[in-house]
Amino acid sequence: MTNPAFAYTDPHAYPSYFDGGLLQLIGWRILGFLITILTLGIAFPWAFCMIYSWEASHTVINGRRLRFNGTGGQLFGNWIKWLLLTIITLGIYSFWVEIKIRQWKVKHTHFA
Repeated sequence: MTNPAFAYTDPHAYPSYFDGGLLQLIGWRILGFLITILTLGIAFPWAFCMIYSWEASHTVINGRRLRFNGTGGQLFGNWIKWLLLTIITLGIYSFWVEIKIRQWKVKHTHFA
């Protein structure tokens, strides 16, 4: 028996769209930038989660809205680990940090 949640449907039957606005995006990015600058980068994980949570909540794929459940605290632990690995490897690990952030982001993104 197939799980109806994973059953194939016509990709054109349900729309995919983004319903966020430009002014909202600019506002969230400015707020994230200010939080990061005022804390000397320590609060970057919280700013990142705040901005991506907004982005995911305004994204609909095949008629289903996305939800991001990651927190700045969760990302902060990884952020420190990745920073230490970058320092230990004299910057070489920094090439993998963007991939690690994307993996973490996708791991915490679900359908609402």
